[in-house]
Amino acid sequence: MKNFFILCTLLILFSTYAQDKKVKIKIDSISKNIYMIKGQGGNIGVFKSEKGLFMIDDQFAKLSEQIILKLKSISNQPITTVINTHYHGDHTGGNENMTKNGATIFAQKNVRSRMQSKQKTILSLPVITFDEGLQFYFKNENINAFHVHNAHTDGDALIYFTKGNVLHMGDTFFNGRYPYIDIKSGGSIQGYIKASEKALLLINDNTKIIPGHGKLASKKDLEIFLKMLKEITNRITEEIDSGKSQDEIIKNENITAFYDMKGYGKGYISSEKIRETIYSSLALTK
Repeated sequence: MKNFFILCTLLILFSTYAQDKKVKIKIDSISKNIYMIKGQGGNIGVFKSEKGLFMIDDQFAKLSEQIILKLKSISNQPITTVINTHYHGDHTGGNENMTKNGATIFAQKNVRSRMQSKQKTILSLPVITFDEGLQFYFKNENINAFHVHNAHTDGDALIYFTKGNVLHMGDTFFNGRYPYIDIKSGGSIQGYIKASEKALLLINDNTKIIPGHGKLASKKDLEIFLKMLKEITNRITEEIDSGKSQDEIIKNENITAFYDMKGYGKGYISSEKIRETIYSSLALTK
């Protein structure tokens, strides 16, 4: 029996190891010295500066070794700075490993508070936080971080490279998909819409946008995404005002049908879930 238990344990460990090895870390150059990393979890942004590598988010802890190794293909410089776009684990899971490798973690102040409430380790917590904004200045690049209120969570930040003209939106933008709005962590559909509107004020037709999830995007992609959010929100608002119940609204496939056909409901958030989320968010303000 003991040998059977050991065998099962080894099989589980091997299976987990094999699954991790299947994750492919891919780096794409998107502007001068600015890169996008795709792996498992939220998209990562990287800037190669004269002082080291500046990183936006770091996915899961189990991928840190692969990510650090992959970064050697663009620079032998150390990762000196990591800024988190929000607190979720698929964007902050590698924080502790990055800290151990010498990086300083930055984030909006609510990110640290929420991570502390989840009893995250000291080394994983941001050590420098900000309220509304923060600026980083390098020899050939200026980077601005902007807090957007109650969007995906209550601690979201947009990160804009002013010279490279690249915007990282974290999970305030799911390209071609319905977004996850974490209402329990301070997110709201109203704030989510405002985040996209603010992003559009920052950028131009040539801006490259790194979404939290999905492919590298353009201004046009973000405009389409915002149009989708507003249209579905307006339809649900009309349904609420006409006296429809929560259950009726959630089951009404016509509300999202146009975007369902375009595949928006094939991601993490289904068509039914986005109707439920937007209803719940609107109901909190009624």
